Amino acid sequence: MPLPDTRPPVEPGGSRGLSIFPVEGLGEVRPGDDLAALLAEALVASGTGGSSVPGGLDDGDVLVVTQKVVSKAEGKIVEIDAADPEAKRALVESESVRILRRRDELLITETRHGFVCANAGVDFSNVASGTASLLPVDPDRSARRIREVLEHRHHVSVGVIVSDTFGRTWRNGVTDVAIGIAGIAGIVDLRGTPDATGRVLESTEVCVADELAGAAELVMGKDRGVPAAVLRGVDPGWLRPGSVAAEIVRPSGEDLFR
Repeated sequence: MPLPDTRPPVEPGGSRGLSIFPVEGLGEVRPGDDLAALLAEALVASGTGGSSVPGGLDDGDVLVVTQKVVSKAEGKIVEIDAADPEAKRALVESESVRILRRRDELLITETRHGFVCANAGVDFSNVASGTASLLPVDPDRSARRIREVLEHRHHVSVGVIVSDTFGRTWRNGVTDVAIGIAGIAGIVDLRGTPDATGRVLESTEVCVADELAGAAELVMGKDRGVPAAVLRGVDPGWLRPGSVAAEIVRPSGEDLFR
């Protein structure tokens, strides 16, 4: 018997809404684990009523996975004394290609990926005491691996986003952004298209991958132990090959502030 269609109804003259579901029951991820298989298992349980993603994973869904569990599965966990500021500084510098600003123990750095962020993405939260997580070597590749396993083993075509928490220049607070993507656009270019009044847009490029990552974080949270979420109802036109490195990271030659 086919599973019921859980997607929001289409309003006349409108588009589907966006639904966001936490992926629960994943359990602790350890170095060497097959993360895609663990995610698929949790999502299969969802489809049989074991969790909160109705019907499990479906074609056209977008799966958002936190950097932390990706880094754990890929063994990007190092031992370090978090109380030792010199050890922390040395680790951050080893993960950076450039130090942009320093303030006490805070460093704003550029990573090998081209990300400009606090402390090169080195993170001490949600990992065992005495350890820290580092960013994946190639987050786009990490997203592709998860997507390929889901497609080949479970015959479902989805977008995958690896998300992480970043601050924003000139704004307080943090939000989740995409650091790796597969099967989902990074940027949707609206230049040359009309706005609601018919005026042609000249410079509008929307980072939909970041918007989806931020939306997913609303159901994952920082302290709930939910490292993944499924977004349903994403514009089908956004489901295409994508890359954070190629689309989203701004080349330094185009940056007015570096």
